[in-house]
Amino acid sequence: MSTTTSTAPERRVDRGQYALAALLVLIGGYTVYDATTLNVGFGDPVGPRAFPYAVGSVLLGLGILLAIVTARGDVPESEEGEDVDLTHPADWVTLAKLVAVLVFTILTIGVLGWAINGAILFAGSAWALGSRTLIRDVLVGIVLSVGSWYGFYVGLDIPLSPGILDGVL
Repeated sequence: MSTTTSTAPERRVDRGQYALAALLVLIGGYTVYDATTLNVGFGDPVGPRAFPYAVGSVLLGLGILLAIVTARGDVPESEEGEDVDLTHPADWVTLAKLVAVLVFTILTIGVLGWAINGAILFAGSAWALGSRTLIRDVLVGIVLSVGSWYGFYVGLDIPLSPGILDGVL
């Protein structure tokens, strides 16, 4: 007489999904809490609290939903259409170039201003990601950064730092 034991498929606990759910709940909760500390006058019925409340609530909801589906055993599937060779190591040189461009932008935004720094950020990021057309990248960066500077300054009435171009822009 043979005995067969049926084993149920082993249920995998995806700790990464739980960590992401916890992070979403933490950020959402802090966002909602921080919105309660805003000092708002009585003149504007909606006020500046509406957006943080909405974003925080959505983050809280998504974190809770992700925890629920993870507890039910849903595991994300890998993208089959993605053309990524997982055996190839990460390109740390490109990452270091991008970090250097971003750190440069952070350190010089007050001095150079957004119009110049935005152009450098765009051209530097394009260069780090492999673009070989430096002149075009700089020109596109200038158009985008000056355009976004005017979009914020004129369109939204939010002054971005003009830096050394103060009085020119």
